[in-house]
Amino acid sequence: MAASTQSEIALVEPGRFVSQTGPAPVETPPGHARLRVRKIGVCGTDIHAFYGRQPFFDYPRILGHELGAEILEINGDSELKSGQLVAVEPYLNNPDSPASQRGKTNCCEELEVLGIHTDGGMRPEIVMPLEKLHASQSATADQLALVEMLCIGAHAVDRADIQPDDYAVVLGAGPIGMSVLQFLQTQTDLATIADINRDRLEFCRDGLGVGRTLALDPDAGSIEPALRDLGGGVLPTVIFDVTGNPGSMMRCFELIGHGGTIVFVGLFQGDVTFSDPNFHRREITLKSSRNATASTFGRVIQAIESNEIDTAPWITHRLPLSQVPCQFEEIVTDPGLRKAVIEVD
Repeated sequence: MAASTQSEIALVEPGRFVSQTGPAPVETPPGHARLRVRKIGVCGTDIHAFYGRQPFFDYPRILGHELGAEILEINGDSELKSGQLVAVEPYLNNPDSPASQRGKTNCCEELEVLGIHTDGGMRPEIVMPLEKLHASQSATADQLALVEMLCIGAHAVDRADIQPDDYAVVLGAGPIGMSVLQFLQTQTDLATIADINRDRLEFCRDGLGVGRTLALDPDAGSIEPALRDLGGGVLPTVIFDVTGNPGSMMRCFELIGHGGTIVFVGLFQGDVTFSDPNFHRREITLKSSRNATASTFGRVIQAIESNEIDTAPWITHRLPLSQVPCQFEEIVTDPGLRKAVIEVD
């Protein structure tokens, strides 16, 4: 039986983590497993929460939703076994909700996301429903902590219904943008990523093997000419905006080709506005992409196990859980950051 208390890290207000003592799991309810958290991926969501820019968020909150964990105890019939390493699907949906009944578990009307709407994994042990655990026979805890991030990218690409001849552009080369790119490259040879950060673009070329990158100048005017040059005179047929920047998101309506699709992966606290005549003239399809589904988790884990996706180049920073209060801001503001992993064990 687990101890009655455990150390945990809570974000009590924007800009301030504290180490505190909280309750540890003492019982594993039916249909659940008790987990030892091993690795935690630091997500853009966590960074936005730290700076007070995360929608749908209340303080205090224990962050941590990108989790590689070890099963300690199982209560229920399951093929899972104690000692297995798992990726945690952090989307706690109501299975009886209309969206869940239609297979849209990722955007259920009553959805609670671990580490955002309810306390997450910045603590040694948590309890999760069995159906939210995805085991691997060979992936490491490091790799499993990256699965949720990669699922965001895979789901966004699924939303776009990419065709082999699509000229598809990812705006924003942060971790989520790069995860979109990883799966986009499997669908079209015309996958392109654009960012103002040249180091990130260099990693996309050297680490991810993408041959089409576009360095953006924040002081320049429209990027339409550069996009046309890359497209052989035409504008993109698909744009993924992963920036969470309102200006970038609203400019997409002027950069998409006629009959094209825009997928908003990033979000911000505010309204998106656009010209309705331009929207209709181009017959633009506008989609959002939120989270991922259980089937996507299985697919991403298989891609890692088969080495279709190499996660080795991703992780640039590590820190122990106990050091989050004093090191988090230093790490997330490092210009060389691609992906940070918090180590609990």
